[in-house]
Amino acid sequence: MRDLPLIDRAHLTAQTFGDADLAREVLGLFVDQCRRLTPMIGAPTLSAAERADLAHTLKGAALGVGAVRVATAGAAVEASLRADGAAPELPELEAAVAATLAQIAEDGAASDPSRGT
Repeated sequence: MRDLPLIDRAHLTAQTFGDADLAREVLGLFVDQCRRLTPMIGAPTLSAAERADLAHTLKGAALGVGAVRVATAGAAVEASLRADGAAPELPELEAAVAATLAQIAEDGAASDPSRGT
């Protein structure tokens, strides 16, 4: 899975009609969803069905912005939770989310005019 892109920039550009401000806004919303949903997907207090629904939601959000690794890992977690209630792929999803959020933050800092880059 490490050969998959963190963010497919061509997809994101197409989804946001080439509007860089809109792309940043959409990525910001995606970051918020990742931070909110990822811990809940691993929460043992929720049923497997609830956790699968959350993984499905995260997968859909990832597909929308071109977060390919998160979408792929989210799909695997969702499938496992629906099949047998376990999610052995959860660490891969968490790693994909962490790497993607780091990339988004790095890209945002690089494009921030107040940073002089």
